[in-house]
Amino acid sequence: MKRLRVGVVYGGRSSEHEVSLASAAAIFANLDRKRYDPVPIRIERDGRWSLAERPPSSESATDTIEHARNNPRDTNRVPLEILPLAHPSDETILMIERGVTRTSRSEKSVYPLISGMTLDVIFPIIHGPYGEDGTLQGLFELANIPYVGAGVLAGAVGMDKSVMKVVFTESGLPVVNHETVGRREWRNAETEILTQLTNRLDFPLFVKPANLGSSLGISRTTDRRSLSAAIALAAEFDRKIVIEEGVVPCREIECAILGNDLPEASIPGEVITSRDFYDYDAKYLDDRSEMVIPAALTASETKEITSLAVAAFRSVDCAGMARVDFLVNSDDGRIFVNEINTHPGFTTISMFAKMWAASGVSYSALLDRLIALALERHAEKQKTRTSAM
Repeated sequence: MKRLRVGVVYGGRSSEHEVSLASAAAIFANLDRKRYDPVPIRIERDGRWSLAERPPSSESATDTIEHARNNPRDTNRVPLEILPLAHPSDETILMIERGVTRTSRSEKSVYPLISGMTLDVIFPIIHGPYGEDGTLQGLFELANIPYVGAGVLAGAVGMDKSVMKVVFTESGLPVVNHETVGRREWRNAETEILTQLTNRLDFPLFVKPANLGSSLGISRTTDRRSLSAAIALAAEFDRKIVIEEGVVPCREIECAILGNDLPEASIPGEVITSRDFYDYDAKYLDDRSEMVIPAALTASETKEITSLAVAAFRSVDCAGMARVDFLVNSDDGRIFVNEINTHPGFTTISMFAKMWAASGVSYSALLDRLIALALERHAEKQKTRTSAM
């Protein structure tokens, strides 16, 4: 059987670069070499694409992140070019070529393709902006190549927490009270905005960059002074800042989704953090946080959460995979949809993988399913009529 050539795209320009390396290391370690021929495609922090001589590898996500912090640039790489076709065609426009120095830009390319072939499918595992937000997916759409995960729309909506909450609300999903503030607006009217926020929302408040993941730039605030500092911090990461009412007392429940038009929900899990909330260090560098799978929920609570998770997935027109996060009030049992993550952490010990393992789907089986879903969705798109004639 012909092996599928899978381009695993990882790294990226966002502050979640290291997390992506950890996810990619797990994928390379678990792809079945009898079925797949993986190609390591790394995007550096400065946006350059390269064909890595060796894929990322590590015994743990923590080790990978620490190594990336100490070695910010991969020296074992070969530059790549992405070649668009000069005219409309049924062929894909994304080709990976080994770099060779040319004497001029006008010189015709004679670079050999990897094994003389293009890629059969792309597995993008870049977290955060410039990878998870629909921008990279737009390139793959133009290239007409199958790729794993959410499309342009779901990626963009799933990345922007402000727009996401608008879509969730319009879909009838329960969300916490919140406000959105622009960075320029904040700089021009800090005092007035603080007054408006404290009048409309009740502490504690969580302040988040609208377009970022892995809990980067997020703060928990309990008064006006800490709220001001938190907004200033979040504004360093994004031009839009989301301020949300905290759920007190709160349980953090997560549910994984797999599928395209017929999505399936995993067994829900619960994160019991060692900190005030599940921040970046608690997720990746602190081993004191607990992941409880299955979460201690009643049958009716489990049914409601899995139903809401599927509804959230469908509301943004997601595909392939996602992790939907919930906030549950421990006192009255109210359930709020917090957010959808269209490219969740993808190591073997990430919540997404562990929830599916508890549901009977191994990590390697997840990879098989996701690649099959990518090919299925691509085949369905090819049936779409593109001409009026």
